[in-house]
Amino acid sequence: MMIAADSNSLNVVVVGSGLAGLSSACVLAARGHQVTLLDKNDWVGGKAAQHRADGYRFDMGPTILTVPSVLKRVFAEADRKLEDYLEILPLDPQWRCFFESDGKGGNVGENSVLDLVSSTPEMKARLREFTGDDVNAEGYEKFIGLSEHLHGVSDRFFFWRSIGGLADTMDVGGAFSLKVLKDVMSLRMGKSVASVVRSHVPDARVAQMMDHFTQYVGSSPYASPAVLCSIAHMQTEEGIWYPVGGTRAVPEALCKLAVELGVDVRTGVDVMRIQTSGSRVTGVITASGETLPCDAVVSNCDAVRTYRELLQDTPQSTRFEKSNRYSPACSGVVLYLGLNRRYEQLLHHNFVFSKDPETEFEYIYDRGEPAPDPTAYVCAPAISEPEVAPEGCEALYILVHTPYLRPHHDWKRMLPEYRELILDKMESCAGTKGIRDAIVHEASLTPEGIHNRYRVLNGAIYGLASHGKYVGAFKPGNRRKDVSGLYLAGGAAHPGPGMPMVMMSGWIAADSLDQDARGGKLTPLAS
Repeated sequence: MMIAADSNSLNVVVVGSGLAGLSSACVLAARGHQVTLLDKNDWVGGKAAQHRADGYRFDMGPTILTVPSVLKRVFAEADRKLEDYLEILPLDPQWRCFFESDGKGGNVGENSVLDLVSSTPEMKARLREFTGDDVNAEGYEKFIGLSEHLHGVSDRFFFWRSIGGLADTMDVGGAFSLKVLKDVMSLRMGKSVASVVRSHVPDARVAQMMDHFTQYVGSSPYASPAVLCSIAHMQTEEGIWYPVGGTRAVPEALCKLAVELGVDVRTGVDVMRIQTSGSRVTGVITASGETLPCDAVVSNCDAVRTYRELLQDTPQSTRFEKSNRYSPACSGVVLYLGLNRRYEQLLHHNFVFSKDPETEFEYIYDRGEPAPDPTAYVCAPAISEPEVAPEGCEALYILVHTPYLRPHHDWKRMLPEYRELILDKMESCAGTKGIRDAIVHEASLTPEGIHNRYRVLNGAIYGLASHGKYVGAFKPGNRRKDVSGLYLAGGAAHPGPGMPMVMMSGWIAADSLDQDARGGKLTPLAS
């Protein structure tokens, strides 16, 4: 179905078909714009790709779907229902957490297991049993209350519109009031996620679990701003969901919608440059030398690489580089293990925690080296969809965060040793005895592979780090004020990484572009 164009219709090129690019393309097409979606890879969906081999199926990138209301909003733009395109299943418990005794008084005694559930009263009961007291249970409830407040403030001033810094949060309908100031001040500027968490729960294991709400943004809880504690309420309120067919089913559903709306989807087309005239976008140039004229561009590429490479040698690129306060988020090593058995102690989503999180994060974010005792995120999807593996088998996905790619990192040399360390951790903490003997298929992805495969900055899975207790939550704004007709979408643009956030980013970029077109700020070049 082609949406009829109106007098405000623009010819838009979306560069990159990640979840943000797909969302942007769908929203723009639903609002009557002519959209061409380009991707250098042979598939749409970016990191939400899939690996199949020997009867096993693995999601290669994101595996946790939260805040499905964002995805529903994209479909609602075209008066469609998400459930007509995608089946999603709720997961509760949401995570299983494995903690290993450190023998130093942090996690004393034997290994322990704690499940995170969505119900706060039920979670309080579990925490009473887990810790043997009421302190952590009551502290968790208070933390969720704080998280709900921060989520509300974020909804009012941070989400669903282009934000590039603190000043933008103050500009609500052109008005500023004491209420706005009170809300902004309640964001606990100057405090970190870790400090807020530990002010509520003294148990080191419970605090480590709660820290990992921020791992969706690939940043250290010791350096990330307290406003990111809002993620906890976002997850517990709307839940964690599994798309039947794997996370790959999400971009497939969005692409189906995009095609129905008339989007021209072209894979295998590598955009090398965004063409400009003065401070106005005029088109894109592909690796084959083809020039595609357009009125506007939505870049779903990394924000820094958009300016550094696609706008290379322009005054805007030079200014962006000089003012660039952003650093890459962490990267990671992913092991895709086809096992000839299942481990019944694993839920769909699991965290296998390090003994000392401060040391772990210091290695990754300060030293820039792989942690000697890392936390592993483990996805065992056969419990929800047995078809991911042969009968009785498992398609295990293990992600360990690592530093972003440094010049001296040679992952071809580093991976074999680190693989052994990860598998040792799985056996010692999660009890997956004999895991090496159970592997019948194995593949992997390293920071180097992520850098080359997805054109992200230095292999950073999550785009830009959310570090800085005052401004860490802010990413480059979606509407670019230095280049008319340029809009950014993705994990390296506002509001940041994570599946719902990048899809919201795509919606914001499209909405900003559409507002500019309808308000006369952005007009067709031919006019």
